[in-house]
Amino acid sequence: MSEDKKNNNEWKKYEETKDQFIQSIAKNMSLYGITPSIGRLYGALYFAEDPMTLDDMREALGMSKTSMSTGVRSLSDMKMVEPVFRRGIRKDLYRTEEDWYKSFTALFSRQWRKATETNIEEADEAEEVLERVLKRTDDPELKEKIEHDLDRLSYARQYYVWLLQFVDVVESGKIYELVPKIKQNTDDDE
Repeated sequence: MSEDKKNNNEWKKYEETKDQFIQSIAKNMSLYGITPSIGRLYGALYFAEDPMTLDDMREALGMSKTSMSTGVRSLSDMKMVEPVFRRGIRKDLYRTEEDWYKSFTALFSRQWRKATETNIEEADEAEEVLERVLKRTDDPELKEKIEHDLDRLSYARQYYVWLLQFVDVVESGKIYELVPKIKQNTDDDE
């Protein structure tokens, strides 16, 4: 960008607005267990006109190359960035996955499946312990509390099983039959 453009108020407003949106992306990605720095990396890659090398990312974000490498690996594992091959370029290039629906599906499914399976295991373990205590105790008040809690655990488990079914619907793409993707209008569509 030329020095004249850097000093131009419209260009400054453009850069500020883009940076503000990148910050918003970074902040909201914490919902999926992604750190703000990795969120900013994703935002920088998303708005980059061309695929970026780790050195490009380091320069753009002022973070270490190791941090960039770790961040790219995390984003790649989540199907949010992908490597790009360019003839004659030896360094690895990366760009964001253009299909945010695909990224959401992979990220949502992975996070929710993991958390839900953990919750089912915890509920099962709690149920086993409470059933053993129930068999051993003669205390009627404790028996009543345990039976009440076992009902609660049963309800929780049913919910978690339902949630896994929901995750399956998202993961399989069937969610888009129920809630269709919104197609972006482009100039070519007109």
